[in-house]
Amino acid sequence: MKIGIDSYCYHRFFGDWYPDIQTDPGRCMDVWDFLDRAHVLGVAGVSLECCYLPAPTDDFLARLRARLAELGIEPVWAWGHPNGLGSGTLPEAAADLVRHLDAARRVGAGVMRICGGGRRTRPASWSEHKARLVPMLRRLCDDAERAGVVMAIENHIDMLGHEMAELIEAVGSPWLGVCLDTGNNLRMGEDASAVVRLLAPLARATHVKSLVRRDGDPAAFATWPSVPLGEGAVDIAEVLRVLRTAGYRGLLAVEVDYLDPAWPGDEDAAVAASISYLRTLLPA
Repeated sequence: MKIGIDSYCYHRFFGDWYPDIQTDPGRCMDVWDFLDRAHVLGVAGVSLECCYLPAPTDDFLARLRARLAELGIEPVWAWGHPNGLGSGTLPEAAADLVRHLDAARRVGAGVMRICGGGRRTRPASWSEHKARLVPMLRRLCDDAERAGVVMAIENHIDMLGHEMAELIEAVGSPWLGVCLDTGNNLRMGEDASAVVRLLAPLARATHVKSLVRRDGDPAAFATWPSVPLGEGAVDIAEVLRVLRTAGYRGLLAVEVDYLDPAWPGDEDAAVAASISYLRTLLPA
């Protein structure tokens, strides 16, 4: 397993913040700044949120591939923020996903994180949700195979752990696995370690993050802010043990989404602290 960073850690610096609970950080960055920072932090890979990238023109993709190669950084392409496939209701999003499979291939990414939906798009009925997503994902697996890029669907506060496992089984393709987010299911009232144990054998990418419980509605997003790895409610050492046992060999992509306002530092400091902690858990 190799340490990486998801560019969503820096979403505020890309001009994207949660209304009412986050603010403008006062400075901005682009993908080249992000790659330079990843290089300074010494990580092996990055997960690149395509919503924060320029249009995937031939020139841009060639420049990006060359820069990744120059820095020796392995990419995962990340598609779907914030609503992905709309929980199976957005054929136009599926067409966009196919275009991004080609972009992922062209920058050298063997895995593309995707979102089936999000907390805003999840229907009340799992049977309805599954019935919408399965045929759409089966068709997309054909496109993924043609591109030679594995899709990794994130548990994106839209599916419970057992629903995600059932979805992967129903689609039944080696071109679809899971982008295992280690914290999101806490926001759905589930035990994080139990979800990790269930989904680790299906993992093709990760978002490694920890959350802390604050006062408020337990179902509210802001009640579960991110903290650096090694703090909070997610046992990261156990996560790595389970992933290793499951045979996972991909990126451990650090993710900070909504940083705990009580934490004394910004997202970049939280990322650096998380990387330092991961290094204490991995072989030198």
